[in-house]
Amino acid sequence: MTKELENMARLAGRGQLSRRDFLGSAAALGLSAAMASTLADKAFAQAPVKGGVLKAGLQGGESSNSLDPALNLSQVTFSFCKQWGEFLTRLTPDGGVENLIAEEINASKDAKTWTVKVRDGIEFHNGKTVTADDVAATIERHADANSKSGALGILKNIKGIKPNGKEVVFTLAEGDADFPYLMADYHLVIQPNGGKDDPNAGISAGPYKVSVNQPGVRHGGERFANYWRGDKAGHADQIEIIVINDATARLAALQGGQVHMINRVEPKVVDLVKRLPGVSIENVSGRGFYPFNMFCDTAPFDNYDLRMALKLAMDREEMLQKILRGYGDVGNDYPINKAYPLVPEGIEQRKFDPEKAAEFYKKSGHSGSVLLRTSDVAFPGAVDAAQLYQQSCAKAGIKIEIKREPGDGYWSEVWNKKPFSLSYWGGRPTQGQMYSTGYVSTADWNDTRFKNEKFDKMLYAAQAELDETKRKQIYHDMAVLIRDQGGLIVPFFNQFIDAVATDKVNGWGKNPQGEMMDGYALNECWLNA
Repeated sequence: MTKELENMARLAGRGQLSRRDFLGSAAALGLSAAMASTLADKAFAQAPVKGGVLKAGLQGGESSNSLDPALNLSQVTFSFCKQWGEFLTRLTPDGGVENLIAEEINASKDAKTWTVKVRDGIEFHNGKTVTADDVAATIERHADANSKSGALGILKNIKGIKPNGKEVVFTLAEGDADFPYLMADYHLVIQPNGGKDDPNAGISAGPYKVSVNQPGVRHGGERFANYWRGDKAGHADQIEIIVINDATARLAALQGGQVHMINRVEPKVVDLVKRLPGVSIENVSGRGFYPFNMFCDTAPFDNYDLRMALKLAMDREEMLQKILRGYGDVGNDYPINKAYPLVPEGIEQRKFDPEKAAEFYKKSGHSGSVLLRTSDVAFPGAVDAAQLYQQSCAKAGIKIEIKREPGDGYWSEVWNKKPFSLSYWGGRPTQGQMYSTGYVSTADWNDTRFKNEKFDKMLYAAQAELDETKRKQIYHDMAVLIRDQGGLIVPFFNQFIDAVATDKVNGWGKNPQGEMMDGYALNECWLNA
């Protein structure tokens, strides 16, 4: 079956494509009427079933988690906000953009003015109607310099926000053809009055109303009866996320029937999980990567030669095979891979070179050990990865001291706070958004403290450049700059590896945009009748 047919069958099975549209599209692909009808019968036989309690066991929850979407940080808050929250747009599995609260999004010729028409008839959980004022207030709150929003970096180009009847007009300082993609950012949950009154209320217009919120323990939702897309999402009566940060316990919960799906299956146990009856491994390549982050503005990592020594002391091929067991691809110390359009080409792959690393290390003048922080929650196999790196660095005469941090508090107290630590990024839909979120000088999530005026200017130029050939060259030059000057070590890009009890759950679809079907698994899957 072709990719197009697979996608059509997935949409049909979820009730997101009518039989008439399925047959018409199949015919356009050259299928006979008989074959198209047979495929349609199979696809529509899997139509969603309403009812029951659908449960997920997820890594990435902490006692300090908040319902304020501006503060979404790790996997649990990411997935839960996709249950109760609704957005202007969302990303599609094929890399496109689907309008949600935004009925239409139109741009001026220079991509500096964007007009968003707000869809009629969408209701918040508190019974109020979603308006253009709510949309404007939401983006205003996240774009405020004092907001601490994880989306602040991608919104700094916005210079004006004006609601006008059913529309909101956004004025940008520089043109940006990626604006609709930015509005799908998982922090930008549309809230009453933008969340300015109570950002922690957990009120939006998503398929589930928040019923349980116990940070670090569990989160739950009850189906919202007036959800505007009720036939396409929100199939279970209730959904529940159980925080299970330990990988072994998470797998045991799935095997024992306490949950129906889990995230972050460790690559080293994938073959074992594949043998479990009624369980399916769902892995998909995307834009996610597992970095080693050095603060470029903090000693000893403010030393270029030391940073280069630490980059050259990374054995990426060994790391990929021993940590990810091949479920990924080698990285090259910039945050972009082949999943992105306009991916940079022709950049030399950095390789393990202990002799050259030793030369740079000696030139740096550093003596003593280098402290690296890691945790089980950083990414699957993060502790083993730190130890493997310690061994490769030793071959270059570099002593790495490993500090294993507890999972609870790692994302609030270690990541983006300590100068050398392991982390993960799920990637972003466009290169511009990835760089705006984590690498432009003013980004709150600049977790390598890479602050380079030349890089910033290149980013703004790329976002405003509508000629794809010129834009691709700018992105190429940016990748080279961050690879050579930045504090980022990217040993590999990971696959998202989830596991699902397929004997109990239906509707799963591969989505390279993020784990757990880009966070939508709980509201788009359903329990078998």
